[in-house]
Amino acid sequence: MKTAQQPYPFKDAHAHIFPAKIARKATNAIGAFYGIEMDNEVAEAAVLAQIGQEAGIVRSVVCSTATVPAQVRSINDFIAGICREYPQFVGLATLHPDMEDPEGEVERILKLGLHGIKLHPDFQHFALDDEAALPLYHLAAQAGLPILFHMGDKRYNNTHPAQLKRVLEKVPKLRVIAAHLGGFSEWDEAAALLVNTDVLVDTSSSLPFLSAERAAQIIRAFGAERCMFGSDFPMWRPDEEIERFLALPLTETERAQIAYKTFTDCFGV
Repeated sequence: MKTAQQPYPFKDAHAHIFPAKIARKATNAIGAFYGIEMDNEVAEAAVLAQIGQEAGIVRSVVCSTATVPAQVRSINDFIAGICREYPQFVGLATLHPDMEDPEGEVERILKLGLHGIKLHPDFQHFALDDEAALPLYHLAAQAGLPILFHMGDKRYNNTHPAQLKRVLEKVPKLRVIAAHLGGFSEWDEAAALLVNTDVLVDTSSSLPFLSAERAAQIIRAFGAERCMFGSDFPMWRPDEEIERFLALPLTETERAQIAYKTFTDCFGV
């Protein structure tokens, strides 16, 4: 789907959804965590599907994070079920460093047809480079499942780009998507530490805070072939993020690569 204003079939590499009965509460909780008024649509699958279609988005990565180990299986079942209902969605599973039988759950993730794993160390209360999390990374690497990490936040010390770089040295075969251009509020550090790795990045929750010129500089530091468009719904509306993205001083080749081609290369859809 394309519009006169939006020339590409966008693929959104970063969106969150929740079961309807908790979607409003979860949406508000995310806003409270970041100090942002969440007056956008509630993070339900039907809402994302509708506004995504209206914005010209043909694929959306959807995920949710287990804040405690007991939530892992139910969240993974929920995401897999939603993806069966909405074939335009590409589901990511969740794991937790303190869970039992992560090997069995990774096998189940593959059987469920999920395309990767989402981890948010700030919400899950562990440091990205904690030794206790390394077994999860090894399992993901062995299974060929990319991990989408929430990255960066100067208020904490869980997801600094230097911590991710240490993980990559210990688990070199791990496929990583570093959200928020490699580090929310730590973009300079991400550009300095991660550009010489194989890490992919997404644009989510970055464009509202960076000048168009600085965002383009960071994207070019990584290379468009390593960058994907991401909305971080419900933090931001996909159509508004597309508008911000199209305002960046990039070439048409770079825009197309980020809008959908890197996504296809990463997820195969």
